[in-house]
Amino acid sequence: MELQKTNLITQCPNTWCPGCGNFGILAAFKQAIEKMISQGTKREDIVVVGDIGCNSKIADYLNLNSFIGLHGRPVTTAEGVKLANPNLKVFVFTGDGGSLNEGLDHLIHAAKRNSNIKVIMHNNRLFALTTGQFTAVSPKGMKGRSTPQGTIEEPFSPLELMVASNASFIARSYSAKMEHMANVFLEADKHNGFAFIEILQPCVSFFNPIQFYNERIYEAENKAIESEEETLKLAREWNYSESGKIPLGIFYKKERPVFEESARELIGKNIEIEKCLEAHY
Repeated sequence: MELQKTNLITQCPNTWCPGCGNFGILAAFKQAIEKMISQGTKREDIVVVGDIGCNSKIADYLNLNSFIGLHGRPVTTAEGVKLANPNLKVFVFTGDGGSLNEGLDHLIHAAKRNSNIKVIMHNNRLFALTTGQFTAVSPKGMKGRSTPQGTIEEPFSPLELMVASNASFIARSYSAKMEHMANVFLEADKHNGFAFIEILQPCVSFFNPIQFYNERIYEAENKAIESEEETLKLAREWNYSESGKIPLGIFYKKERPVFEESARELIGKNIEIEKCLEAHY
């Protein structure tokens, strides 16, 4: 994928650790944005909504409209942006801690509603910016700042959670596969509805499973992309432990009514009803 001449670079100094997986995500997202702009999307119609954490510093390094909100709350902010202006393309950058711990309820309800936003979850399987506390997807036994003897909790699968929440687009990629990420971002942008993209993003400072990922990751082909059963089967190949093959790709995609479109249609009907009542009385 060739980059165009659109300047997405800002003057903010980059403070990510050397070797951080976020560099790959940033490069892949730039590729996708360049492609979108070259195909007619206006730069001013693209909005990045961030969380608090290493993941959301990506907004500092993109010359795009952006908003950084409270920890665990970027999904609700993004929903408000999209509802206020449905012409905008809204991308959420969040981490596994912000989206699966503090903000889990917001993520589930956005998926249930089928809000037309794209949630890109940087999954380094811990709270990185606060130097290594465990999250809902940390492997059992992981030793970190909050669990020096190892966490005793089992991780859960965010992809299975998204299936249960009726998300209409579910995908996974890996920060070392920039072309794959860029293509997934573009497919998510084309999808009319809620998209959840998990990016496996190693934290080289506090939990670095790069070798583990490189030995187990493969690009899967989901031929039954509208089948929840096949999606779950694919998602369950890896249970976020330290074993199993790890599939990448678009796991699920299905069109269904979009929240913002339905809401604005209902608002329009109510306005017409009010006008009729005013005329009648």
